[in-house]
Amino acid sequence: MAVVIAVDGPAASGKGTLARRLAAELGYAYLDTGLLYRAVGLSLIRAGEYPGDAVAATVAVESLKVADMDFSDPTLRDEETGHAAGIVAANPAVREALIDLQRNFAAAPPNAALGAVLDGRDIGTVICPDADYKFFIDADIGIRAERRVKELQEKGDPSIPSRVLQDMKERDHRDRTRAVAPLAPAADASVIDTTNLNADAVFALAISFIR
Repeated sequence: MAVVIAVDGPAASGKGTLARRLAAELGYAYLDTGLLYRAVGLSLIRAGEYPGDAVAATVAVESLKVADMDFSDPTLRDEETGHAAGIVAANPAVREALIDLQRNFAAAPPNAALGAVLDGRDIGTVICPDADYKFFIDADIGIRAERRVKELQEKGDPSIPSRVLQDMKERDHRDRTRAVAPLAPAADASVIDTTNLNADAVFALAISFIR
């Protein structure tokens, strides 16, 4: 049976960086589950549909296939897509439809990998509650907003810091208060606050728990 590592946390906490590095170090398959929601949000944007339209979102998610996704598409990571993903993720029907995609990835990682690392917001609590290792990565929201602004500016996106901070506050509120799978650490998760830690320190801490 494949080893499963769940990495959860809010936006710009460092969970993606940690999850990718763990997967590379251990030779496990990696899935950024947030990109699944972003893919649904992006498809709605491109179709001229409102992300909060439950029917349109359900139709979009039914046509989603992980094997066919282009995870390198930079549009998946822009702020407009992220905003749409936050709205889409609050839709119970969308979350339910994506559960099997994520669980199948964890149970049978691509390329016969011996394990899978999934990062998201409800991996340890809902998607893979029996994961072998669970991490919840968090940081002060001001620091997270600074990280996101820097990331966007490096991509040539002149985002306004105050707007990024406000968007992040709104996303956090939606994630933490939604009726289905709210953002919260699993009871048995190792919680790592990255406010004052760099990526190397976070990785060293997490890999020490695993090894």
